[in-house]
Amino acid sequence: MADDDILRFENVSLHFDGDEAPALNSVSFQLKASDTIVLYGAAGSGKTVLLKLALGLLRAGSGRIFLFGHDVTNLREEEWFEMRARTGVLFQEGGLFDSMTIEENVSYPLINQKNVAIPSEEVHRRVEEVLHFVGLPQTLEKFPSELSGGMRRRVGIARATVTEPRLVLYDSPTAGLDPITANRIVALLIKERELRNTASMIVTHRFQDGHMLATFRYNPQTEKVLEVPPAQRMHLRTRFFVMQEGRLVFEGTEDELAASTDPYVSKFNMQRA
Repeated sequence: MADDDILRFENVSLHFDGDEAPALNSVSFQLKASDTIVLYGAAGSGKTVLLKLALGLLRAGSGRIFLFGHDVTNLREEEWFEMRARTGVLFQEGGLFDSMTIEENVSYPLINQKNVAIPSEEVHRRVEEVLHFVGLPQTLEKFPSELSGGMRRRVGIARATVTEPRLVLYDSPTAGLDPITANRIVALLIKERELRNTASMIVTHRFQDGHMLATFRYNPQTEKVLEVPPAQRMHLRTRFFVMQEGRLVFEGTEDELAASTDPYVSKFNMQRA
């Protein structure tokens, strides 16, 4: 397996007891460093199940899963600690601890993940650095309840990336946000991808999220995201997946998604929405 292989599913299936249909049905794909996967699908199509399998929160019924070049299909729970320490996760709604300050929230992975090797005196500096990265350096002593929804989501991104993971999984990062705030969140995802060579998988229901990820690049000189000419977009390495009833029914570029004539797949085409 190549050194830049981050995540690989090989014919992975999962069936929950009591359900007639499988939650995931023979799904295969590969994610490499700096790749972005935008994951679409109706509610219950298997998107979140896929993320949970990648994190070891669920165990595959059949098939094999590789993470950072290691076969993790049958890892014991204690063996997952190191793998999860190398993976960032942004939960729906941000998933912050209400009783903790923003500094305590963001530092939580640095302090509580045993496999994160960082001296205790470096924790505060790293937290300040990542909060500056997401544009919230002034929030250290605040509590989540004092921030807007968009700001809480940005803190969630800071916490997900504070350990500088090679893989970040985003579960509906723009859900419930107004368009301007949502675009700001996606711009941060692009910035993270470009500056840190991070592999990303983003579950979303918002067509504009995928379009931005496929067509915009972060410019460190201007500190803004800029649209890339069509001829250069292949270098952004963004693929679109569409899930239906546990199956991966589409995989391709934004242009290929736009060209699909499948009635279900075309629901997730921004140009036809």
